[in-house]
Amino acid sequence: MRPTIYDVAKEAGVSIATVSYVLNNQKVGKKSKEKVLKAMEKLNYKPSVLASALTGKRTTTIGFLLPDLANPFVAEMARRVEDRALERGFNLVICSTDFNEEKEARTISLLKQKSVDGFILAGGFKSVEVIRELLQEQIPVVLLAESHPSVSVSSVKVDDFAGGYEVTSHLICLGHKKIAVIGEGATSSQDRIRGYKQAMRDHGLEIGEDRIALTDLSSENGEHLAAELLGVSDPPTAIFACNDILAIATIFAAREKELSIPEDLSIAGFDNTLLSKSSDPPLTTVEQPIQDMCTQVVDLLIEEIEGKSKTKQRIVMLPQLIARKSTGTYPSTNKV
Repeated sequence: MRPTIYDVAKEAGVSIATVSYVLNNQKVGKKSKEKVLKAMEKLNYKPSVLASALTGKRTTTIGFLLPDLANPFVAEMARRVEDRALERGFNLVICSTDFNEEKEARTISLLKQKSVDGFILAGGFKSVEVIRELLQEQIPVVLLAESHPSVSVSSVKVDDFAGGYEVTSHLICLGHKKIAVIGEGATSSQDRIRGYKQAMRDHGLEIGEDRIALTDLSSENGEHLAAELLGVSDPPTAIFACNDILAIATIFAAREKELSIPEDLSIAGFDNTLLSKSSDPPLTTVEQPIQDMCTQVVDLLIEEIEGKSKTKQRIVMLPQLIARKSTGTYPSTNKV
């Protein structure tokens, strides 16, 4: 049978009120506090989150909604957000939504029933209406690697436009003029493609709509699209993939066509995940300051939860190009 606050009080030889003071971090004598903590440890007592919620107290629990934990960048975000939350004394409930609006709404509803103190919604969260409902209910919410300008909510993200611009400019400086891009439907990917387009325009290069390919975030579909881009009569000499998963898929497609990288085709990604370092050849990519982003988003949310800040902040951090061996100069003889 699960121990109760009454069992803790009896074991510690103190009143129930004293145990309550310790649980709620209220002022209590050092010796009494030590007795209560020892009793809790001995009995393996865990305070009831539901009981705290019913009495109007914080549950020190944060709901963290992610689009797809199979993405190594998303998994890395989850780990770093959890680490920071634990440092600040909060637990994290992690849920994957698979880019599905119905699943987003259902998960939010479930976590609200568990009285989480606030939400972190990561890149790819689609339902603006759900965010509006949270704000109307005065439930703290912060966006990570995502922004929805139509709602007044704090967010932390990288400058995706700048990242797309920088990596495209890098390919252009290597001599490439026929550059294609593969992206997916998330806002971040769209901003990276805008950066790609601007870099192409600024260098006086043609932007062919047949060289902009969109897919869902899967290796299989990315490989299929890359194969289509490489199979046309006038194929690109370089491909910018809007995340590392799609970049690795492009490498697979190039190998199927017996193309050498970067001699025949240069490939660049985005996110600087572990995939980019272990790929063959190592992948040129754009690094996001993931540690700073995750620290900032947790701190912003906890400030709102604790009522220390009512000002909404939109923090945009700069990305960094990481040049590796998957990109090279435009060759004098090229198979494609």
